[in-house]
Amino acid sequence: MKKILKKIFLLIGILLLLLQFYPRSYSNRNAPTSNFSIEKYHHVSDSVMSILVTSCYDCHSNQSTYPWYAAIQPVNWWLNNHIEEGKEELNFSLFGQYAIRRQYHKLKEIKEQIQENEMPLTSYTLIHRKAQLSAQQKICIQNWATSLQDSFESVYPVDSLKRKRK
Repeated sequence: MKKILKKIFLLIGILLLLLQFYPRSYSNRNAPTSNFSIEKYHHVSDSVMSILVTSCYDCHSNQSTYPWYAAIQPVNWWLNNHIEEGKEELNFSLFGQYAIRRQYHKLKEIKEQIQENEMPLTSYTLIHRKAQLSAQQKICIQNWATSLQDSFESVYPVDSLKRKRK
């Protein structure tokens, strides 16, 4: 039984070693700031921007900062997939490209995700302690999102900002 376990562990070790030769990919690693970044379209105070960069941008922008362990396969695959999924859901670097209705809806989702403690993800804040949001930071982000939504409502008809229910 010990021989079989040794062979299995050796095989796993060799497989992990061989995986290191597989090319790594990085999702828009340190891409230049986009012309569609949220701060180019909407007022984002320095305090809000600081929170977004610290707690959100690694997964929700084209400004991802990869940790040292991203150079290890299969961790790189997992991180890259996670970041791609995060950017599909919300990408602050492309926020200005979104339709106004989608921007309005994303602001609502930001508030809900923060209120329900779903963002930032616990798996992210375990390693990135500075990304954890304090109660004051949560209020700051929620107030900013609400005021931005209010500014949309003052310019656009409210029914054009909300999805029609079927």
